[in-house]
Amino acid sequence: MSLWGYKDANDFMERSGYVIDGIWYPRVTKIVEIKSKPALYFYYAEAASYAAANASTKKSAEEGTLIHNTIEKILLGENPEIEESVRPAIAAFKDFFEKNSIQTSKDFIEKRILSREHRYAGTIDALVLLDGKFGVLDVKTSQSIYRDYNLQTSAYMDALKNDFRNLQTRWILRVDQIKTCLACEATMRPKGDKQKIRAATYGHRMCPDDSHEWGELKGVTELKEFPCWKGDFSAFLGAKKLWEWENDFWLRKVGYI
Repeated sequence: MSLWGYKDANDFMERSGYVIDGIWYPRVTKIVEIKSKPALYFYYAEAASYAAANASTKKSAEEGTLIHNTIEKILLGENPEIEESVRPAIAAFKDFFEKNSIQTSKDFIEKRILSREHRYAGTIDALVLLDGKFGVLDVKTSQSIYRDYNLQTSAYMDALKNDFRNLQTRWILRVDQIKTCLACEATMRPKGDKQKIRAATYGHRMCPDDSHEWGELKGVTELKEFPCWKGDFSAFLGAKKLWEWENDFWLRKVGYI
């Protein structure tokens, strides 16, 4: 590897963006990586070693990708084989989708978006009709719905606003799976090699000495709507400016700057 982990200009282009109509554009998710993530740094600091933290994070990401890819196939009308390890999460997603009568189209699943004005590209999970409103649905498999996601989805909203004049809002749908303690109702989230335990509510007393009696693994869903996106988009453009500054060397190499 050479400068900042990239082998050459082609490696940078492949890992950081898309070529559309012969022109390379940086990817939204790559741009927002420039934002500091203190919780992740704390996790690495608490780990037994950097290698161990990397291995656990990679395994966790693979599980998240499996859930995400399975959901994508379901939205496309396919009947994918569901691996046992993620069955509870997928069951929770199916139940949520059916109960909320969410409507979408295959043309709006994993749809590539492009902003020629601000020069970036990305891929949205889905455009859906939910509660009578048409908007962007972004699926996450994280422990919580983080504010950082608003940067990503605001970029999608701005890129789509002229193509879809009826675009109204955006949602984050979190899909996860947890076990609940039958005694103190604490929750445990097994993902990767980690087992994150949380009290049922803030200040709620948990079983002493971690003597929990865990129930079966169950899927959970959480939906949050973020209709006001323009302030977040201004922040995204700020992050993009910083990302371009950080990657000035490679962006000049590929002719973006």
